[in-house]
Amino acid sequence: MKLADLMDYDEAIGKFDPALGLEVHVELSTQTKMFCPCPTEFGGEPNTHVCPVCLALPGALPVVNRTAVESAIKIGLALNCEIAQWCRFARKNYFYPDMPKNFQTSQYDEPIAFDGWLDVEVEGYDEPVRIEIERAHMEEDTGKSLHVGGSAGRIHGAEYSLLDYNRAGVPLVEIVTRPIMGTRENAPAVARAYVAALRDLLRALDVSDVRMDQGSLRCDVNLSLAPAGAGGLGTRTETKNVNSLRSVDRAVRHEISRQASILVGGGRIKQETRHFEEASGTTRPGRSKETAEDYRYFPEPDLVPIAPAREWVEQLRVGLPEMPWLRRATQQKAWGFTDLEMRDLVAADAVELVEQTVAAGATPSEAKSWWSAYLGAKANEAGVALTELSITPKQVAAICAMVTGGQLNAKLARQVVDGVLAGEGEPDQVVAARGLAVVSDDSALQAAVDAALAAQPAVADRIRGGNLQAVGAIIGAVMKATRGSADAARVRELVLATLGVQG
Repeated sequence: MKLADLMDYDEAIGKFDPALGLEVHVELSTQTKMFCPCPTEFGGEPNTHVCPVCLALPGALPVVNRTAVESAIKIGLALNCEIAQWCRFARKNYFYPDMPKNFQTSQYDEPIAFDGWLDVEVEGYDEPVRIEIERAHMEEDTGKSLHVGGSAGRIHGAEYSLLDYNRAGVPLVEIVTRPIMGTRENAPAVARAYVAALRDLLRALDVSDVRMDQGSLRCDVNLSLAPAGAGGLGTRTETKNVNSLRSVDRAVRHEISRQASILVGGGRIKQETRHFEEASGTTRPGRSKETAEDYRYFPEPDLVPIAPAREWVEQLRVGLPEMPWLRRATQQKAWGFTDLEMRDLVAADAVELVEQTVAAGATPSEAKSWWSAYLGAKANEAGVALTELSITPKQVAAICAMVTGGQLNAKLARQVVDGVLAGEGEPDQVVAARGLAVVSDDSALQAAVDAALAAQPAVADRIRGGNLQAVGAIIGAVMKATRGSADAARVRELVLATLGVQG
C-alpha cells in the first residue's frame, strides 16, 4: 500500500479502537550462550563463536546457563511477576534457516515468570498506565542471515545468502504483554513509553546492555483494530524486530492507518508478520503468522525441568536495585529540575547521560543544556539516538570545565563539540588543533578593539553619547576578527575604557 493511499491517522482513530500487544526480546549479558560455553560478545569473525552444541552436531547435549536463569528471575521479579516453582523448556518447530537445529529451545506453557505488570508514565496521562505482563520466558537467539545481491539486503532478488551462527544460542528473555486496550490516539506513545521504561528497568538490573542498535533489545509490535466502541479484538499483525523507540512509535502509527484503510475499503486484515522499513516509516509483508499449534511445541527431552529454590528467589528479590523511576525522582530533586525538564530528558533518553556528565564534574544545568539542546539537535540531524553520538559524558564535562575556567566561550565550545563528534580527538586536542582558545591577552584584544572603533567611527560616537547598546556592534566586529575566540565581557570593558565611558 502506497503512503498516499493511507487513511489519515486521526480519521483512523475516529473509526477504530486499536489493541496493542508488545513482545520484547532481551539479549542477556551473560559470558556464555544459553546452553553451551561459547562466548556471547557482539561481533567477531562469522562462525567463530560456535561449538558442537550450538551447531547441533549429533550427540552434543545442552546444559542450562545458571546466570541466564538468574537474570530471568530478576526480570520477572522487577515486573511484579509470579516466579514458577517448576518450569521447563520446549522445542518450538518451524523452518529456521539461521538455526542449525531447525528448532528453537524456548518455553511455551510453563514460563519461568508470569502474571506481572509494569506502571508506565506516558505524556498526556495524569496517572501511570498499567501494562499487564502475561509472561517472561527464556529462550535462545537465532543466527544471522546476510542476503547478498538484490535490493537493500533482502532475500527477494538476492543472488545467495550467507549464515553467521555466532548469535545462535545467545540467551534471551521474551517479555510478552497482555492486550493493551483503551489507548486510542495515544497507542503509539504508550508503546514507546513502555519499551523505554522496560529498557530503563533492564539496564538498572544489569542483565543486558539493551543496545537496540545491536539487537540486544528488539520489539515485536502486535496490533489489531476493532470498530470504535465495539470492544473485542480484530485480526492482528505482528511487526517484527523494531529496533528503536522512534520506530516503535512509527510502526504502531503506520499499522493503524494501514489497517484502517483496508477495513474501510471492505478488505480483510491478513494475520501475518510484517517488517518495519526505517527509511519510509512503513511496514511490508513477511510471512503468514503461525498459531501456537503450528509450532508443534513439545517438552525438550535433553534438558531437565527448572525448579528455582524459594530461598534463591527471595535472595534475588532483596537484591533488586532501586527502580529507575524512583531514582529519577531523587535525581530531579537533587538537580533542581522541574517536572517538565525531567520529562523532556526522559523523552530524549538523556537522563543517564546527564547523570554521567554530572558525575564527571559538570553542573546539572550545564549537562542538561548540552544534551537536551545542542547535542540533541546534532542527534536529530544525524538521525541517531543521543547515546549513539561519538562524544562521551566525560568529554562534555571537560568542555564545560573549559567554559567555566574561561578557556572557551559558548561559541568556541560548540566548535570543540563539533570537532569531537568529527573524530578529531579529545576536547583539549581539538582546542589546540583548531586554535580555539579564548583570547584573553589584553594587548591582543586592545588592538582588535582599536581597529573596530577606527572602522566604525559613527558607532564610537553613539557610544560616547551614552548609547551603550551600540557596544554590541563593536563586540561583534572584534569577535569576527578573532574568529569568535575573544572574551566578550572583557572586550566590552576595553571598548568602554577606550572611549572613556562609564559602564
